[in-house]
Amino acid sequence: MTLNTTKTILITGSTDGIGKLAALKLVEAGHQVYLHGRDADKLASVIAEVRAVATGAAVDNIDGFVADFSDLTDVLKMAADVNEKLTKLDVLINNAGIYTTASAMTKDGLDVRFVVNYLAPYELTNALLPLLKQSKQARIVNLSSAAQASISYQALAGQTRLDDKDAYAQSKLALTMWSMALADTVVSNDINVIAVNPGSLLNTKMANEAYGQHWSSADKGANILTELAISDEFADDTGTYFDNDIKGGAHGDARGEFGRPHADALNQAAIAELEQQTQTLLQSIFA
Repeated sequence: MTLNTTKTILITGSTDGIGKLAALKLVEAGHQVYLHGRDADKLASVIAEVRAVATGAAVDNIDGFVADFSDLTDVLKMAADVNEKLTKLDVLINNAGIYTTASAMTKDGLDVRFVVNYLAPYELTNALLPLLKQSKQARIVNLSSAAQASISYQALAGQTRLDDKDAYAQSKLALTMWSMALADTVVSNDINVIAVNPGSLLNTKMANEAYGQHWSSADKGANILTELAISDEFADDTGTYFDNDIKGGAHGDARGEFGRPHADALNQAAIAELEQQTQTLLQSIFA
């Protein structure tokens, strides 16, 4: 069962993969969806595609924002644009992510996985909290992964290089740990936060480029994003981790259930250390 009222929803990384599929599903359900991509032409093309399936008044409320999430200045510019354009935000889905890349380091000398998968959603979400607080019950859905590994703070600060697998897993744990801390911070504002592993090796460009294979359909991931965004079933869930691999293992399209993330995501001392290290790093970037 889904909420009856029309929701205003922003999905990052929604010009491809499960982000795009979730946008199509949410628009078909009558919600106002705002997309995000780093390429203006591709974003415009996907917006047109999404508008084509929109119904009712939602047709006039399908739009998007351009930002390169490897550049935190660009992320903050997008946040300012969103704050200017919207009067409230009911759902933020932090879906944008990166695994393999030909350019692993950003202009700030950081691993691009840490920036796109963790620091960008961290900065964007905090900048959009005023809009989320205008919703009667907002939701933040953060895209985690089955791949989670303890964080090297030297790697986070760009002082040590990691291979693709470790950089991705550490960045996803950072996002999951922050999700738990954020849930505690915004609970008084009726904002729910859920971290989700949408499914391992879904049939997406990212998974196929990284592993050369897939185990499940992209719809499996898009379906759980859609449900976490608008279903009454999850109206009271916050500070939780949804593992879409649990039922039937990682293979197949069966929906998972709430589970336990990496131990560090449940460790308050580890979470506090991440917050301190993150603030120190961001201060150095924007100094």
